[in-house]
Amino acid sequence: MRISIELVPRGVEHLQAELQLMKSKFPSINTVNIPDLMRLDIRSWEGTAISKTFYDNCIPHIRAIDFDLSKTIPITEYLNLHHISEILVVTGDHPQDVNRKVYPVTSTDFIKKIKAECPNIKVYAAIDPYRNSVKQEYEYVQRKLDAGTDGFFTQPFFDIRLMEVYMELLEGSDIFWGVSPVTSLRSRNYWEVKNNAIFPKSFEPTLQWNIDFARKALDFSHGTNSNIYFMPIKIDLETYLEGIFR
Repeated sequence: MRISIELVPRGVEHLQAELQLMKSKFPSINTVNIPDLMRLDIRSWEGTAISKTFYDNCIPHIRAIDFDLSKTIPITEYLNLHHISEILVVTGDHPQDVNRKVYPVTSTDFIKKIKAECPNIKVYAAIDPYRNSVKQEYEYVQRKLDAGTDGFFTQPFFDIRLMEVYMELLEGSDIFWGVSPVTSLRSRNYWEVKNNAIFPKSFEPTLQWNIDFARKALDFSHGTNSNIYFMPIKIDLETYLEGIFR
């Protein structure tokens, strides 16, 4: 079983401090995944190269719309140089800066391209249980598998019952279940409005509820021989993880 932590590369020293904390205090964590956020100076593959000095298993998020697929993918040399053998491909949100160049590329387009140019790289794709009906998302998953996807990272879940539904649909796939704490009504509203997330009736926007759910999700991953990643946002990283791994 693999347990990953999603760390935002806000700066080199900040990222190194979080990596050192993970390595020294939470030995169960064996993987790091790094998002690619346009507001930051450090790109995901650069943050992953930093993370590789602490962990062997590091996975950058790659935004498909940032690449012109009529040309060779420019980051492949960097990935190989830094022994980055796994990536997570997402379509990517359009940047607020209208001067920033993006391309009409889907995640499936990029997956086909990267697998053709770098067949040695393991490619994960995203699953979002909230953007479509279950049937539509399952069909999208099949198109990603046809494109060459090796596994999946899900958007954060807040209900084990919904995870069970997707577990049945994705049986046999290499999955990282997403878990992210939501500790305010404002944050819940964001997830519901922006991402169409579904919260169970029992949900409470408290640290303890989120820790309890994370432990249940961890047990679910153990029981289904799947993987999990934690995406702590606006919360004390050490306190949250101590609650999960106590």
